[in-house]
Amino acid sequence: MADETDRAVGPTDDAAVPAWRRHTVAEQRWPAALAVLVVIGLQISLPDHLNLSSRYLLPIIELALLVVLVAANPRRMESTSAPLRLCGLALIALASLANAYSAVRIVIDIVTSSSRAGAGELLLSGATVYLTNVIIFGLWYWELDRGGPVDRACGVAQYPDLLFPQMTSPPELSPPEWEPRLIDYLYVAYTNATAFSPTDTMPMTRWAKAAMALQSAVALITVAMVLARAINILK
Repeated sequence: MADETDRAVGPTDDAAVPAWRRHTVAEQRWPAALAVLVVIGLQISLPDHLNLSSRYLLPIIELALLVVLVAANPRRMESTSAPLRLCGLALIALASLANAYSAVRIVIDIVTSSSRAGAGELLLSGATVYLTNVIIFGLWYWELDRGGPVDRACGVAQYPDLLFPQMTSPPELSPPEWEPRLIDYLYVAYTNATAFSPTDTMPMTRWAKAAMALQSAVALITVAMVLARAINILK
C-alpha cells in the first residue's frame, strides 16, 4: 500500500487546499492543439536544407498524431490511456527531433561557412528555431509535470516537478483556485530560453533540471552563433 504521505488530495478534501493539489476541472484541448499547429507552421516555413526530411513529411505525421489526440479528448482532457500518452509524447518528440536537426544544421552551416544565406534569412531561420524551441519545451514541461494535464487535474501526484511561485505564495497573494495551465509552462520555457537559466519557476526533479539545462544550451548556442554570423555578414 502506498505511503499515506504520497496520497493525492482528492475532491472531498478540505476546500482550502489549493487547486493544484486537488481534483479540478480538466484543461481545455484547444491551447495545446494551437501550440502544436504553430510548431508545424514554423517547421514548414524553414528552408529545405534545414528540414530533417522532406518539408511536409514530419509535419504530416505530427498533424496525424494531433488529430488522434483531439479525437480522444475534443473539448477537455478528461481521459487518458497508455496509447494516448505515448501518442502525445511521440508528437512532441518528433517536433523536438526536427527542431534539433534544424539547430544543428544552422550551426554547421555557420561554422563551415557553407551557407550563402544573407543576414536577414539567417536571422529569420534562427528566430524560427528559437521560437520553436520555446514552444516545444513548453509542451514538454506541460506534458511531464506531475504526470501531465490529466493526472494534474485528477490530483494524482502530490509533489510538483516544477515549483511555480503561486505554490509557495501567501494565501492573500495567490488564490486557492490557481493551478498551472499551458500558458504558464510556455512562459517558463520562454524565460528559461531568454535568461539561459530558471527565473521564477524552479525545477524540483532531475528530469526537470535536465530539460531546462538542455533548453538553455540549445537557445544559447542558436542565439550566439546566428547573431555572430549575421553581424559578420552585415559588416
